[in-house]
Amino acid sequence: MATKLPRKDVVVIGLGWAGAIIAHELTEEGLDVVGIERGPWRDTARDFNIASAADELRYNQRQELMLQTAQNAITVRNNPSETALPMRAWGSFHPGNGTGGAGNHWAGINFRFGPSDFRLKSHLLEKYGAAAMPAELTLQDWGTDWDEMEPHYATFERLAGISGKAGNLGGAIQEGGNPFEGPRSSEYPTGPTKQPYAPTLFAKAAREMGYKPFPVPSGLLSEAYTNPLGVTMGPCTFCGFCTNYGCANYSKASAITTVLPVLIRKPNFTARTNSEVLRVTLDPAGRRATGVVFVDTSGREWEQPADLVVVTAFTFENVRLMLMSGIGQPYDPATGEGTTGRNYCYQTANSVQMFFDDKNFNPFIGGGAIGMGIDEFNNDNFDHSGLGFFGGGSSRVTPIGAAPIGSRPTPPGTPRWGSEWKRQTVKSYASNMSIGCEASSYAIRTNYLSLDPTYQDRLGRPLLRVTFDFPENDLRMARWCTAKVAEIARAMGPRQIVERPMTGNWNSVPYQSSHVVGGFVMGADPKTSAVNKYLQSWDVPNLFVVGASAFPQNPGYNPTGTVGALAYKAAAAIRGPYLKAPGALVPA
Repeated sequence: MATKLPRKDVVVIGLGWAGAIIAHELTEEGLDVVGIERGPWRDTARDFNIASAADELRYNQRQELMLQTAQNAITVRNNPSETALPMRAWGSFHPGNGTGGAGNHWAGINFRFGPSDFRLKSHLLEKYGAAAMPAELTLQDWGTDWDEMEPHYATFERLAGISGKAGNLGGAIQEGGNPFEGPRSSEYPTGPTKQPYAPTLFAKAAREMGYKPFPVPSGLLSEAYTNPLGVTMGPCTFCGFCTNYGCANYSKASAITTVLPVLIRKPNFTARTNSEVLRVTLDPAGRRATGVVFVDTSGREWEQPADLVVVTAFTFENVRLMLMSGIGQPYDPATGEGTTGRNYCYQTANSVQMFFDDKNFNPFIGGGAIGMGIDEFNNDNFDHSGLGFFGGGSSRVTPIGAAPIGSRPTPPGTPRWGSEWKRQTVKSYASNMSIGCEASSYAIRTNYLSLDPTYQDRLGRPLLRVTFDFPENDLRMARWCTAKVAEIARAMGPRQIVERPMTGNWNSVPYQSSHVVGGFVMGADPKTSAVNKYLQSWDVPNLFVVGASAFPQNPGYNPTGTVGALAYKAAAAIRGPYLKAPGALVPA
């Protein structure tokens, strides 16, 4: 039997970006909030000290900041006819662990989604007609729109101090910014970062070809900044140890550098770390959440009663908790019915690598979100008529830092060991660069999340089963976008280029992206969505589930900015209409 704790007003599950933001906003409203975090408390000065933060073996190879698969893994397969097998080591994606979550080791790229992304199905049908829609796609609108989302994007950017250059201020296109972005209410809080050689060379070539390059919106700050909560961050030093690392310089925006230092000092907030939530508890009718049950490191179970439950974990755990708690109808790919597990999507990673004879890029200089990009090949920024696919990708050069263990770039045909491998490594290390194209992932009926019938975790609970493969739509898009990027690469004058569009089946072994989305999606129809536009459960009105799990599909952008905006959107709905009249905010 679980030991029952005193009741709280709110219990928040997970203290990454979304959980920390919502917990802070609700404590500001005077509510008594407890945040339950599966991993340890992270602190910059202790955990990412300047003397130890740049440790490639510890953080990049051994993945110290990631959730350990012995603690909680998933099973994977490509289609429903296969038997899923467990991932014994993280490859394709890197779930985070501890306060700050995956925001501690993220790259820092912080795009807003575009206006048409929030009504994607309607937009494409209106523009191209039903006959043009690939039959395999199960696209959905989000149930919200740009006008509702924009203020929350702006609030998140101010919290994080995002660096960049506006491309559209109130409908007026701005020189030097992204002309394809939706109209913004304000400029970025900090100016764009300085650019290393490789992004500068890319931007020059793209500009000469008629494209509109812009600085990649960055959570790696370009200058010292104090956010609205009074937390001060420093400018990025281009150390090159960024993606998969914590930041020793307080330069990479994350929950631990922007909001948790304020939140933890509040008398009406409690953090319970190294505590894993097992399930959300419900009343006998299954219509009201009564709290959560969690287990500590000793194996002891605790029940935390609460009037309001907010689930803000990583996508996989959000969906798994809902399935194990019996919330929502599990999705059935055979019938297309059910909402819990529906519309799981990913990101389609493509690139073009270039080898030069006359360039030195100093690739050890960089950061996860230091770079230049173009958006001409993204989403519906180009005419898709007759192409046989929808979607696209963000094309950019962002040198993250070529660390000594993992960075051994050699041209195709080079032996994997021996004297020639060494010679090519020395020749190519400083004289190669890549253009990435991080592209959309669109939903199909057979990509979904469910509980595995065979494999269990250390606590005897079923693992989450991921069923995913790249739709033919996305593979066609990958080939087209990569070919377009290759045209820019050739204009840059390399000795050799290597095109790498995504091909074949999804492979869970090599890293591709941690941008896993969907499974508990938002929308306007309870038959095809699990939460409404305020991230409130259709079935359990005092339950809010916030995160990338709410995305009905994934456009060609990184998800973090939208996760942050959704967190502020949900918090505003709770602080406003929900607390005034607790219950469903949107009629089912």
